[in-house]
Amino acid sequence: MNDARRRVLQLAVPAAVLGLAAATRLIGLEQPGELVFDETYYVKDAESLRQLGYEGRWPEGADALWAAGTPGSPSELASFVAHPPLGKWVIALGLAVLGPENPAGWRLGTALAGIALVGLVMLLAHLLLGRLVLTGIAGLLIAVDGNAIVMSRVALLDGVLALLVVLAAVLIVLDRRQVRGELDEWMLARRSADPPRSTDWGPALWGRPWLVAAGIAFGLAVGVKWSALYLLAAFALLTVAADAGERRRAGVALWASGTLLRQAPISFVLMIPSAAAAHLLTWWGWFATTGGYGRTREVTDENRLPGILGGLPDALQNWWEYQTAIYGYHVGVTGGHNYEAPAIGWPLLLRPTYMHYRDLGNGSAEAITGIPNPLIWWGAVLAVIAIIVVLVVQAVLRRRGGSRALLPASGWAIAVVLTGVGAGWLPWLLYPERTMFFFYTIVITPFLVLALTIVLGALLGPSSHPDGEPVDPVRRTAGRIVVIGVLVVIVAVSAFFLPLWTGAPTPIDQIRLRYWMPTWI
Repeated sequence: MNDARRRVLQLAVPAAVLGLAAATRLIGLEQPGELVFDETYYVKDAESLRQLGYEGRWPEGADALWAAGTPGSPSELASFVAHPPLGKWVIALGLAVLGPENPAGWRLGTALAGIALVGLVMLLAHLLLGRLVLTGIAGLLIAVDGNAIVMSRVALLDGVLALLVVLAAVLIVLDRRQVRGELDEWMLARRSADPPRSTDWGPALWGRPWLVAAGIAFGLAVGVKWSALYLLAAFALLTVAADAGERRRAGVALWASGTLLRQAPISFVLMIPSAAAAHLLTWWGWFATTGGYGRTREVTDENRLPGILGGLPDALQNWWEYQTAIYGYHVGVTGGHNYEAPAIGWPLLLRPTYMHYRDLGNGSAEAITGIPNPLIWWGAVLAVIAIIVVLVVQAVLRRRGGSRALLPASGWAIAVVLTGVGAGWLPWLLYPERTMFFFYTIVITPFLVLALTIVLGALLGPSSHPDGEPVDPVRRTAGRIVVIGVLVVIVAVSAFFLPLWTGAPTPIDQIRLRYWMPTWI
């Protein structure tokens, strides 16, 4: 491929995928013209933030007023809310652009976040895998996935959360690239000095702007939903482990202790305070006004924070009290719901969340359900299992004399993908009694898609071997046929399910054809 053609494809492939993502997320965004599922909370909270700077209370029957295009205003009486405000501020941007009278305005912010998510998944795939074809495959899979489409077309918080988590992962990957180069330069300079200088402990790297930026992105993600804390912790630990691995590769003698005692504390200082500051900033509306929940609580000797924390300004003490109340709410959410889906069943896709259903009375209905493309979902779950099995097999073979890599991804790339999947799913298993929903999986969907992309890349085969051995053309052709066939079937399945992702009026008997499992109803 000549350079001119390559440059055209480097622009055309992402542009085409983003165009598809925009079409599936923006066309018919105004339908249905009523608040669906938890939009009844978040859209009204977003408009309240826009008007008051904090979440006020709406009158009884407010949903009907919104559906009629006359939403009105909330009272100034503060409402207790269970999630931080940033995701609702994103929804408020759409309300500001198109107006609260327009249902498309309710969802514009999350739709744009969903399109941006597709772009970031492609960027992450490019950084990790380095092949345009795999970048395009990853983008296509997330662009046509039902869970990603639905979470872009309804004004819920989780799509915004997924966007910020993937952004943070991108920044973590960029930090790793910088650290690798700086570490090699440091080692070369120390060894080339006359006389050579000690490299036993490795460097103390303070100049890591990408790590600071990743902390900010994770802090903003926590400003959407607290569950991002698990991902922050997991990727922070991954960064420490990667630092240790890089030092060992570079030849640092005390690579483990040098990481834990020298670099890890620095990384903590760079990442965690920036995350905390960013999260606190997301509450600016609550701090800037006096009407928010608990904002003007009187701080006395009886309710003041203990120790030196008691010297904090009253606003910070009241904010902390508010966070304590939110925590108490979350750990106590155990009430039943028709569409609750325990995390243990997420891999099997047992109970996707029905967002909206309306019988139109003419044999057709509007339906919105967060069923992912089943082939993408089950294929991605199997891909994660396959990757883990291959890693184990390769480790065994390597002990017996080495083997060629079976996956088109480095160990670092696989670690990023598995960390995203694990940190987005495993912590929920610790709370089996808590009410949870399948749409929470939108946070792990980008990483699942990357896992499936890696396996498809393995089927596709390499364009060349590192050792110069020629690629078998028959194997290459067969791989292309298989991967293209898989992608064609996936796109066809997405087209089949699209009416249930967009709320388009559909004959009821056709809707029933899309219930592949009885628990999907």
